Amino acid sequence: MDTRQLQTALTDYFAPWIQALQLDVVSHDAHQVTLRLPHSDALARTGGMVCGQAMMAAADTAMALAVFSHFGQFRPCTTVQMSSSFLKPLSAQDGLVEARLLRVGKSLAFGEIDIRSASDGKSVCRASATYALL
Repeated sequence: MDTRQLQTALTDYFAPWIQALQLDVVSHDAHQVTLRLPHSDALARTGGMVCGQAMMAAADTAMALAVFSHFGQFRPCTTVQMSSSFLKPLSAQDGLVEARLLRVGKSLAFGEIDIRSASDGKSVCRASATYALL
């Protein structure tokens, strides 16, 4: 898949409220996808901090796109498990959401996500995820 196809997948396969995050595909290969999560007042809470719910939705979406990229096409999948650790606030700036596949089997895919602030590259959230391949 190329970057354009992954960007199009965001509108073809994801709910309107995910599309409202305005995620942008920055880079990808067969094992990882990086998205830009633009800062928006609609996603911010007190003090301009991006809410955890928006970051987790972006992380989950990035991992699904990493699965698509791995297979080179849309592959039905669903989140089985996701755990996260928020390290520091993402305040008044874009986030870079990098999802990396660790292992892809016949029925499950395992990955990790690192969300970094776009301005200094420091991690603000780390997550791990397991997906069922349907």
